[in-house]
Amino acid sequence: MSELGVVRRRRSAVEVEKLVSEYEASGLTRQAFCVDRGLSVAALDKYRRRVQRRPRSGSGVLLPVEMVSPTAQDLSRAGGCDGVLFVELRGGRRIEVRRGFDAETLERLLTVLDRA
Repeated sequence: MSELGVVRRRRSAVEVEKLVSEYEASGLTRQAFCVDRGLSVAALDKYRRRVQRRPRSGSGVLLPVEMVSPTAQDLSRAGGCDGVLFVELRGGRRIEVRRGFDAETLERLLTVLDRA
């Protein structure tokens, strides 16, 4: 049962994701961030677990993709093209993934780029 006079409100999934994103970008300790936001550390931890468990499917929006042949520069940089994927994003960001890549690291990278 909650304390008298304390009203607990539920945050939407969007609010939770925004809050977690703000915490991760803040550089603050969990305690300092929570004091600043009037939030308990336990609640922040719960929100972080919830966001991490949620499958990321982007925003549910399909974007056009253009398939192109690799340039000579791409091939020399990659040492051939067997098992290499290149993704070039708007704004000049480029991701190169080779055979045997660490999928977890790539997922974390994409999460950070989604927030940018």
